[in-house]
Amino acid sequence: MFALAACSQAADPADAVSVAQARDAHQSGAAVLIDIREPHEHAQGVAAGARLLPMSQLAQRLAEVPTDPSKPVYLICATQNRSRASLQALRERGGYGHVRFVSGGMTGWVRQGFPTVSPSGKM
Repeated sequence: MFALAACSQAADPADAVSVAQARDAHQSGAAVLIDIREPHEHAQGVAAGARLLPMSQLAQRLAEVPTDPSKPVYLICATQNRSRASLQALRERGGYGHVRFVSGGMTGWVRQGFPTVSPSGKM
């Protein structure tokens, strides 16, 4: 069973990356960026090349979350609440120590002036 942890739990600072760190690592190919917002949110714009995996589908599509510990995975949502909760749920399953959440989410991404594109691909 895949259960999401309560968003109110305190996050370990080591579990977060900044928007700038996420963008740089994603653009250089050093990390995988997974946008867990829902399709109606994706329609507002996504980071180019981000994988779109809505949180509501995460349990059914868990195999799409890379498990190679040598390549970090960064979860991003609108602000960080859902990505932090998803991270906690993944950690409880085990095998996802290389996953982090993006502090500030897509709201911070846009606020910093980082580009977004129209979504494409499977949702």
